[in-house]
Amino acid sequence: MSSPRSAFAPTNSERADYNIALGYLRAFVTVLVVAHHAVLAYCTFSPPPPVSLIAQPRLWLAFPVTDPHKWLGFDVLVAINDIFFMSLMFFLSGLFVWQSLQRKGAGKFVRDRVLRLGVPFLVSAAVVAPLAYVPTYLQMTGPHDGFMRQWLGLGIWPAGPAWFVWVLLAFDCIAAALLFVSPKWGEKLGHALSGSLTRPFAFFGVVVAVSLAAYLPMLLRFGPMDWFSVGPFFLQKSRALHYLAYFLLGVGAGAWGIDRGILARGSKLARRWPLWLGRALLMFAVTSWVGLTAMTPQGLARPYLWGSIYGVAFTLCCAAWCFALLAFFLRFTKRPRPLFDSLRDNAYGIYLAHYAFVAWVQYALLRSSLPAFVKGIGALIGALALSWITVGALRRIPAVRRVL
Repeated sequence: MSSPRSAFAPTNSERADYNIALGYLRAFVTVLVVAHHAVLAYCTFSPPPPVSLIAQPRLWLAFPVTDPHKWLGFDVLVAINDIFFMSLMFFLSGLFVWQSLQRKGAGKFVRDRVLRLGVPFLVSAAVVAPLAYVPTYLQMTGPHDGFMRQWLGLGIWPAGPAWFVWVLLAFDCIAAALLFVSPKWGEKLGHALSGSLTRPFAFFGVVVAVSLAAYLPMLLRFGPMDWFSVGPFFLQKSRALHYLAYFLLGVGAGAWGIDRGILARGSKLARRWPLWLGRALLMFAVTSWVGLTAMTPQGLARPYLWGSIYGVAFTLCCAAWCFALLAFFLRFTKRPRPLFDSLRDNAYGIYLAHYAFVAWVQYALLRSSLPAFVKGIGALIGALALSWITVGALRRIPAVRRVL
């Protein structure tokens, strides 16, 4: 997702076999993450500003800034993103893991990941996250008795979107630990998937079946919105195993071959991208209807039934959107482009830094009378540009470039 040295993109020695489409797709998903957070302030379901940071419920954790201007169209964008984009990030992150494990061995692999994931996570949690929530404090309707006083009184340390980084590090450690159980486990997984990886719809079925088995029990046990949190470590409980499933499926697909089967340019998946996009849109409509129905008195009276129906719809929709974007980028990415190369190389840093820029741009736009649509686009462009420029400048420092 970033430079050749990040956990999201192949290393220099892998560049000869690098799939440009996958690199650009990682960069695009990063832009979706920035867009997701940039428009949250303007969604119709965004809450009013908090009275204090300590008071419950702490909805400000997901909405650092809320604007009185709203636009329903952003609700749709956020709803689609929330279903699939983190799952796709874990799948893409897993694609190059087996190559790296085979080249480095478990010990060096883990040390490398601790440097390139663990250190940025700590910096993001310690610096970027507090900066992102200062505008929340400034927008509070209650007494302003000191940001750090309230921040340190939370009992937790919100890390914002950096939660993905520590979870990815944990998954990488699991992948390394599996080497002690079976030194060829990645190749065996790739071989087990090989029959379906040549047939898009068959692999789609595998993804849905595996992710449903991982997601549905957790959904029924914890519900869709409950989060685990200890200090800066946050994770949505219902999706913990679902994300692990996508990561391991990515490892298996990568072990079998980055440019083979459905991941090859010109594959059957790429040629049929309009069909996959249509399926994704259809499944989003179905999932939205099921989700809304589950919240009606009829749905609340039968929570396990409607929860199960929603779990099936969610996993189908998630996989459909992942396949649609994979197909689109494999179909239309034909040659390198300097602007996209720059975005790809800086994407990891953009992911880490963008949250603070998003919050401050949204806060700067609060007093503006511009429509919500214009504010949302402005917040996206402003935060993306500021993050891109900042990360590009920081990566000129050798020590930073080694990590980012």
